[in-house]
Amino acid sequence: MLLADVALTSRQVAATSARSEKIAALARLFRRTEPAEAAVVITYLAGKLPQRRTGVGWSTLRHRREPAAEPTLAVLDVDEALSRVAAVSGTGATATRKRLVGELLSAATKEEQGFLLGLIGGELRQGALEGLAVEGVAEAVGAPATEVRRAVMVGGSLGAVAEALLARGPEALADFRLEVGRPVLPMLAQSAKDLDEAMDRLGPCAVEEKLDGIRVQVHRDGEEVRIYTRTLDEITERLPEVVTAARELAVDRAILDGEVILLDAEGRPRPFQETSGRVGSRLDVAGASAALPLSPVFFDLLVVDDHDLLDLPTRERHAELARITPGPRRVRRLVADDPGDPETRRAAREFAADVLARGMRGCWSRVLRRRTARAGAGRPG
Repeated sequence: MLLADVALTSRQVAATSARSEKIAALARLFRRTEPAEAAVVITYLAGKLPQRRTGVGWSTLRHRREPAAEPTLAVLDVDEALSRVAAVSGTGATATRKRLVGELLSAATKEEQGFLLGLIGGELRQGALEGLAVEGVAEAVGAPATEVRRAVMVGGSLGAVAEALLARGPEALADFRLEVGRPVLPMLAQSAKDLDEAMDRLGPCAVEEKLDGIRVQVHRDGEEVRIYTRTLDEITERLPEVVTAARELAVDRAILDGEVILLDAEGRPRPFQETSGRVGSRLDVAGASAALPLSPVFFDLLVVDDHDLLDLPTRERHAELARITPGPRRVRRLVADDPGDPETRRAAREFAADVLARGMRGCWSRVLRRRTARAGAGRPG
């Protein structure tokens, strides 16, 4: 596939406000995409680079090059060229990057240059968010969007799911299932202006405290424990106290979703910067763990032993979480079976006020009868 095709689709997506037209444009592109190109194409449409960082600044990008007359750049060749740029280091690195970027831009048409400049500079704005790309892939291969979305969540990457679907069609969805040891994309909450709006939107729900910590996903398989961030980076070696806590749970195999947080002697959260610094530090982990021990607090359970709980209602998943996890290792919550009841509302508001008084970030509410809906209210950030 030519980069020109991706750039054209990017402009088409940006030019329309209609969701259906955006999805249709993406589906047309994905039908022409080779499986091996899928991950790169999707990453480009999201306005990102697979390399994450290239070391190229605006001082390099601001030098304009004469564009090519006809499009010849293939997507995978562009990806390879940018990998070479990202790998440059040492003496003369700036000049080498400038030369390599110049060669790439000189081979691009005017439209491709505009796309590449936005992509490398991190300023590409075309509205092709991952949710739209999921639906575009689903439409391209004739698979239900809900099933593709679930596969992306448990597979951890839309690119990997798209590659499999473009190669083998909807039957490839069976490859993507929850596995202990393979990180899962986090379920994210939608915002609400306050607790009342969240409860109005969700109906029967659980109001849970939102800690001012770092999101983690803990996988346990016997004595083996792995810990992942919300971006699916493994940080097991940095958090030995969390490994110990996971091994103390009354279960042999599990995937748990939660946060880690530094608490003071009174159980109040220490400044978020301290928690973030502790999680990010790779130096003297044993000493840091002894001096600043992190507390894991879980709010969801996705797998227990050999049972996939992902499609169960929140109420049933929490019952399993409570069975294997002691109270101090679970977020505090209040079940609001009848949000329309004045006493229930009063109790929920009092719960939320207490959460904020304890120094936590706020609350989120989770619908009890379905598995994914969440709405959050509290302090921003």
